Amino acid sequence: MKFVLIFGPQAVGKMTVGHELEKIIELKLFHNHMTIELVNPFFDYGTREGKRLVGLFRQEIFEAMAKSNQYGLIFTYVWAFDMKEDWEYVDKVCQIFESKGGKVYFVELEADLDERLERNKSPHRLQHKPTKRNLQRSERDLVKSMDQYRLNSIEGEIERENYIRINNTNLSSNVVAQHIKEHFDL
Repeated sequence: MKFVLIFGPQAVGKMTVGHELEKIIELKLFHNHMTIELVNPFFDYGTREGKRLVGLFRQEIFEAMAKSNQYGLIFTYVWAFDMKEDWEYVDKVCQIFESKGGKVYFVELEADLDERLERNKSPHRLQHKPTKRNLQRSERDLVKSMDQYRLNSIEGEIERENYIRINNTNLSSNVVAQHIKEHFDL
């Protein structure tokens, strides 16, 4: 079992790269908004109950996949590096796969703010993430999060063997996916 964690700030291209990676490798994409969009009609993700339900669905899917004979899973995540809870969550998720003999790969994406603001409006993003369709709110949240959290790592902060950082400001998602595939020999 291979577990590819693609992380980075909002609208950096995690889901889009994940879709491209899914096309060229036998991995299943589980982008973070799949559970958020499922729960949102009942409880806003920002609420305690919304976060609890999203967490439960993700946990169950991770555990089922880790036990399965599937080739692997791609998961996307916005990781706040200045929050201990996010580090603990990432460790917990990785442990689910590693405890079953799985191999974990870390892919960090970064892109310039102007590019991320453009990607925030892309039809692909809005098709798969209905909660992002209020562009005014989505853009405000994207910019505000940069002041609240550190959403890219500091060089050397991630000490995992299977780690790559890609600035995809000027790269297409299929080029990034191909690079990931080749880098990790997936």
